[in-house]
Amino acid sequence: MGNAILRCFKGECDDTPRRQSSDSAWLIAIIVGNLARDLRNFETSSQVPERLSQHVTLSKKTQAKWYAKILATWKESNSPPRTLEEAAILVICALQDQRDELNLQRFLQFYNLPFLEIEETEAEESDSSLNSWPEGVKFELCTLPVDAKLVGDGDGMTVHINTDDPYECDKVPKTVQRAVRAIHQACADGDCSRVDALKKYIIKDKYRIINLPNNEEILARDYRIRLRGIDAPEINMEYGREARDELRKLIQGKPLTIQVYGKDRYRRLVGDVYCNGTFIQEKLLRRGCAWHYEVYDKRPSFAQWQREARNAHRGLWANPNPVAPWEFKRNEMYKKNVHEPHRNRRNAQKEQQLPIQAY
Repeated sequence: MGNAILRCFKGECDDTPRRQSSDSAWLIAIIVGNLARDLRNFETSSQVPERLSQHVTLSKKTQAKWYAKILATWKESNSPPRTLEEAAILVICALQDQRDELNLQRFLQFYNLPFLEIEETEAEESDSSLNSWPEGVKFELCTLPVDAKLVGDGDGMTVHINTDDPYECDKVPKTVQRAVRAIHQACADGDCSRVDALKKYIIKDKYRIINLPNNEEILARDYRIRLRGIDAPEINMEYGREARDELRKLIQGKPLTIQVYGKDRYRRLVGDVYCNGTFIQEKLLRRGCAWHYEVYDKRPSFAQWQREARNAHRGLWANPNPVAPWEFKRNEMYKKNVHEPHRNRRNAQKEQQLPIQAY
């Protein structure tokens, strides 16, 4: 299901809030998403875009061969391209044996991708770089530009993933697909109340329709993210709001690359976060916006970055004796238990009276 079907949501029925982001970031997401969508359509139908013949002098058979090669290269890479240059490199690497520079250049222009002069050795290195993940990474997500309002604290956020992304395209539930088609029809009928109800329905399944700055709309999946290896002050702690605001400044309006290692007990994805090649955890630790979470992450670099910030009295380290977030949460839990002993005893008695269930 391509996001092109969502372009109909306009006018009075369109009340989806626009994300605050830079036009360039959205443009990159749209262009790379268009290529991903066409590859997905080719995989399911063996059809190439009709308009491509207006740009290249290739036969339909040769066009199909090109898409097959690009699709194979895309699948072999561990992650989809994150920039226009990476997308162009992927296409060039897939078609480097075709020796048809003119049509290759026209093909790239068809997707608004730059034409890069790449030596064969450089192409091999670039192709290798697309396939390399650090040990322990299970998969990689490339997000849409981040809404600052969805950054809850200094070490967590909610992100949106375009369902045209290869990681997501096969995972959209049929119930959500049917709801999107129903939204399409309700919007055409001018039934705004039904559109609102259906949008709330898909939000329950962690999906939403997002407006792009160019008035195109896409279906996206929500993921809650926990930054791996750090623990920022809670919002109601000293320097909690400053840590959150610093994370917002680093990522708002920009697409992210997240290398996911697993889930925590709150079912958040735990991963390393990169923004335009910048390692976000490193920035936060160096600026004194977070603690190194040594219990769960033993990376020496994290300890070194924290030590540098502490020695320089940056951020939370301006306080000579800051309280660690895990100690703060432990103290808060203790206070709660002390102040509510009767409720805790009643809950314990109720639990003892409950019948034992077999699992």
